[in-house]
Amino acid sequence: MMEDYLKKNFDVDAKRPSEEALKRWRSAVWLVKNPRRRFRMVADLAKRAEAERKRRKIQEKIRVALYVQKAALHFIDGVNRTDKQEIPDEVKEAGFNICPDDLASMIRSHDLKRLESHGGAEGIARKLSASIETGLSLSEISTRQQIFGRNQFVDKPPRPLWMFAWDAMQDLTLIILMVCAVISVGVGIATKGWPKGMYDGVGIILCIFLVVMVTAISDYKQSLQFRDLDKEKRNIFVHVTRNRNRQKVPICDLVVGDIVNLSMGDQVPADGLYITGYSLAIDESSLSGESDLVIKEKERPFLLSGTKVQDGSGIMLVTSVGMRTEWGRLMVTLSEGGEDETPLQVKLNGVATIIGKIGLAFAILTFLVLTSRFLAVKFIHGHITNWSMSDVLNLLNFFAIAVTILVVAVPEGLPLAVTLSLAFAMKKLMNDRALVRHLSACETMGSASCICTDKTGTLTTNHMVVTKIWTCGEEKRVENNKPGNPLSSSISEKVTKTLMHAIFLNTGAEVVKGKDGKTEILGSPTETALLELGLLFQRDFRAQQKESKILKVEPFNSVKKKMSVLVMLPGGSLRAFLKGASEVILGLCDKIVGKDGDSVPMSEEQRKHIANVINGFACEALRTICLAFKDTDKTSEESIPENNYTLIAVVGIKDPVRPGVKEAVKTCLAAGIVVRMVTGDNINTAKAIAKECGILTDDGIAIEGSDFRDKSTQEMKELIPKLQVMARSLPMDKHKLVTILRKECNEVVAVTGDGTNDAPALHEADIGLAMGIAGTEVAKESADVVIMDDNFTTIVTVAKWGRSVYINIQKFVQFQLTVNIVALMTNFFSACIAGSAPLTAVQLLWVNMIMDTLGALALATEPPHDGLMKQPPVGRNERFITKIMWRNIVGQSIYQLIVLGVLEFEGKRLLNLNGPHSDATLKTLIFNTFVFCQKLSFESALFFASNYQVFNEINSRDMEKINIFQGIFSSWIFNMVMLSTVTFQFVIVEFLGKFADTVPLSRELWMVSVLVGSISLIVGAVLKCIPVYMDKNTRIVKHHDGYEPLPSGPDMA
Repeated sequence: MMEDYLKKNFDVDAKRPSEEALKRWRSAVWLVKNPRRRFRMVADLAKRAEAERKRRKIQEKIRVALYVQKAALHFIDGVNRTDKQEIPDEVKEAGFNICPDDLASMIRSHDLKRLESHGGAEGIARKLSASIETGLSLSEISTRQQIFGRNQFVDKPPRPLWMFAWDAMQDLTLIILMVCAVISVGVGIATKGWPKGMYDGVGIILCIFLVVMVTAISDYKQSLQFRDLDKEKRNIFVHVTRNRNRQKVPICDLVVGDIVNLSMGDQVPADGLYITGYSLAIDESSLSGESDLVIKEKERPFLLSGTKVQDGSGIMLVTSVGMRTEWGRLMVTLSEGGEDETPLQVKLNGVATIIGKIGLAFAILTFLVLTSRFLAVKFIHGHITNWSMSDVLNLLNFFAIAVTILVVAVPEGLPLAVTLSLAFAMKKLMNDRALVRHLSACETMGSASCICTDKTGTLTTNHMVVTKIWTCGEEKRVENNKPGNPLSSSISEKVTKTLMHAIFLNTGAEVVKGKDGKTEILGSPTETALLELGLLFQRDFRAQQKESKILKVEPFNSVKKKMSVLVMLPGGSLRAFLKGASEVILGLCDKIVGKDGDSVPMSEEQRKHIANVINGFACEALRTICLAFKDTDKTSEESIPENNYTLIAVVGIKDPVRPGVKEAVKTCLAAGIVVRMVTGDNINTAKAIAKECGILTDDGIAIEGSDFRDKSTQEMKELIPKLQVMARSLPMDKHKLVTILRKECNEVVAVTGDGTNDAPALHEADIGLAMGIAGTEVAKESADVVIMDDNFTTIVTVAKWGRSVYINIQKFVQFQLTVNIVALMTNFFSACIAGSAPLTAVQLLWVNMIMDTLGALALATEPPHDGLMKQPPVGRNERFITKIMWRNIVGQSIYQLIVLGVLEFEGKRLLNLNGPHSDATLKTLIFNTFVFCQKLSFESALFFASNYQVFNEINSRDMEKINIFQGIFSSWIFNMVMLSTVTFQFVIVEFLGKFADTVPLSRELWMVSVLVGSISLIVGAVLKCIPVYMDKNTRIVKHHDGYEPLPSGPDMA
C-alpha cells in the first residue's frame, strides 16, 4: 500500500523529470516541520522559471545582435554611443590603446563596421599589445588581469555557519517547544522556586540548542563539499600560444590578448575574434537559442564565450573575459533555481509524509489520553474545580511530550540523508578520479544493468605506439627504442619524403618544446603515435610545415572516419593527403606507391593482399590507419578530392589493455552488469581487445555498425542479448543501441563517450560517462559523470558507490522506522495504561538527534565493500522498502516494545527497586535501555548494509553470517558517532539529571541496559534465519557468460 502511494505521488525520472511530476510530489508533501531545511537541496521551481525568463531575454538580445546588427545596436547597449569611447588613464599607462568596455560591447553587438575602423583582428591585436604569432609572455598576465579582469564568473558568496543554524531553528515544532520551555521556566519557578523550577524548561532549551548546532554543522560541511565539486566542474583546460609555444592552461587563467587554439568539441572559453582556421563551425544555441551552425571566417569573425565548436579548427584572439561576456551574465541566471532533486530524495519525502501523518495521529492521541486521565483523576478525587499552577505545569508537560513525539515522528532527516550520502559519495569519487556532474547520476549508477563502453582510452591505456608498417609491398616492424632508424635504410628517399608529408602536413597535433626543453606532442594519442613515427625519419617538424602551404583542411570526425588536407608543395603543385580508417581509405585508393616512390595501379590481387595485411594487424589487436595522397591541379583548389588516391602505407598502432580492466569486467559480470564494447575501430581489432578484456565470449556476437543499423527494431531486440561488440560504429549507432536497451529492453544503461558526436547518446543514456582526458567539452557537458582518468575500472568504482548510496539510505530508513515505531508505541501505550509517558521531552529530543542527524551521519556515509558487486542491480521498478527490511523492522520493534513494556510495568519487581527514588531510577533505566537498543540497531543496520538483499544470489549465504562486526572499523565516521553517543549518554544519565529527568544508575543497572540492548543482536541473527521470498515479478538477471543468481535461504545455505 505504501509503495503504491509512493509510486503514484512521489515517482520522478532520474534525468529530465517532467514539470508535472515535480509539481505533483511537492503538492503531495504534508506536515513539513522545517521547509527551509527540508527543501534546501530541492529545485525552486519559481526561481527556475524566473531564471528561464532572464535567460530568454538575454538570448533574445544576442539573437537580435546576430541577425539584425545595425538595428539592434541601441537596443542592446540601451544608450546612444559614439564609435569611440575615451580610454581610461590606467589602460593607457598599461600600454593598451582600446577601452575594455568598448571592446566588449563591439564583440557582443557583432559590430563589423567598428571592428574595421580598428583595423580588423590584427588591428585589435596591436592595440592590445598582443602578438598573433608568438602569443603573450608570462610576465604580462597579471597586468592584463588587473585591467581587463579575470576569466571568472561572479559566484554567490558561501553561506556562513550562522545561516545554517538560523535555518535549523525554523523548525515549527522546535519553536513550539521553545515557547513551552519558556512558559515552563516561568511556571516552574513560581511553583517550585529557584533554581528547581527552571530545570525542566532549561533542559529543553539546552537540548534544542544542541540539536540546532549539530544540524547546522552537518549542513554547513555538506555545503562546502558541494561548493568544492562545483569548482571542479568548471575546471576546463584550453590550448593557448604563449612564449612562442602552445600549452594547456586552466580556463580561469585566460586573459585578454591570449591566442587560443580551438578544435572540434571545444567550448569557446571567452569572447574573441577569429584569426585563421579551417571550416570552423560554431554552435551558438546556448546563447542565441538558434540551432543552425555558424561558419566563422574573416567576414564573420565574432566568437562568443560558452558556444561550442561543432566542426573544424581555428585560432582566436581573446578580447573579453569573465563578466564582460554575455556567457558570464547568462551563467549567473543558470545557477538560479537549483538542480533537480533525485528520485530517492523525492521518494523519501513521500516516506516522511506518510510517517508524519501517523506520528501526528499518535501525538494527538497521546495528548488526549494523558489529559483525559489527568482530568479523570481530578474528577474522581473531587478536585475538578480546584486548579493550581502545578496542574497547569502538568498539562503543559503533556503538550510538550505530544509536540516532542511529533518531533521524533516526522523524519525530516530522511530526504536530507540522501543528500548527505550523495555528497559524501561525490567527494570520495573525486578522490577516485570521477567527477559527478549531476546528483541523480551517483544514485542511478547503482542500478546500472548495462555499460556500453568505448575501447580506446577506456579499456586500453591510450598510450599509442606504431609497432608495424606496411609500405611498398613489404611489412616492417617499427622499434622506437633502438638507436638510429633501421627503417630509413629500407625505404627509398622518395617514399620517405611522401610519407613524411602525409604525416606532418595532414595532422591535428603539434610538436612543441616543453618548459624543460624536451620535445612534446600536443594532440590525440593516434596523432601522437603517427608524429612519433615521423620524428624517427625527420626531427624538424616545423621545417616540413614551412616548406608547404596548407590550403584547406577537413578535420577528422567519427562519421567520415577520415581526415584530409590540400597543400601547395614547394614547387607550386597541389597535393591532397588523406588518412583514416583502413577499410575506408583503401576503398578510396586505386593506386599504391612503388618502391621507387611512383604511383602504380592497384590490382585486385594487391587490394586483397592489403586487406589481408589490415586484418592481420587487427587480429594482433593493432589499430590500423591508412595514409594516401593524390596529385591534383589548381582548378580543384576549392575542394579536396574524394577518390582515386595512391596508398602510401598501412600503419599498425599498439594500444595495450589497461591493467585491471579484465578484473573490472569480471566484477561487472558478477554484479549483474553486462559490458558491451562500442568502438569505431576495425572489427578484428575490437574482437581481439574484447577477448583480452573478457567482454567477448565464445557464444557472444560481434557486429559492425553498418549491419546493426540495417536491422529492424525486432531484429535488434533479438540480437541484443548476445551482442557484446559493435565495431566500426557511428555515433548514431551508439545512440540507437542505447535507445533500444532503455525503451525496449527496460535496461538501466550507462554509456561512455568522448567525441562531440557522442553527445546524443550520452544525453539519451540513464548515465552518460564522458572521458576527462580524451573527451571534448561538448561530451562532458552532455554527461552526468566525467571519468577523469578515462579508466574503465573507475566506472566500476562509480557503480559500486552508487550501490552503496542506495543501500546506505535503505539501512537508514530501516533504522529510523524502527525507532519511530518503538518511540510512538511506547509513549502511547504507557500513556493509555499508566497515565504518564516514560520518555520526557528532553529525552525524546536526544533520541531524535541520535536517529536523525547523527543516525544519517553514521549510516549514510558507510563506504562501499566488495560484497556490493556480487549481487544483481536494483531494477527500475523495485520496491524501495523491501520485504527483508520489513522483516527486520517488525522483528526488532516487537522485541524492543516487549522489553520496554516489561520494564515499565514489571521493572521494579524484577530488578528489586525500592525506596523514594525507585520511580526515577526505573524511568532512567527505560530511557537508557531504549537508547542502547537504538545504538545496537546501528550495528544491526550496519550488518544489513552488507547483507540486505542477497537472497537468490550467488553469495546469498552471507545472510546467515552472525559476525556483524566484520568491517565495522572501515568507517571512522560511524565509530566516532557511536563513541560520542555512548559518551554523551553517560554524561546525561550521570551528571545532567536535573535537566534530563534522570538519576545516576548503579553499575548493575548499566550492565542491564547494555545487556538488554545487546540481545537485539541475537534477535537480528534469529530474524535473518526467517526466509523472505521475492515477488514473482522480481527480475532475475542472467548473463551471456552463463552466470545466474542462485536460490538461497536457511534451507539452501
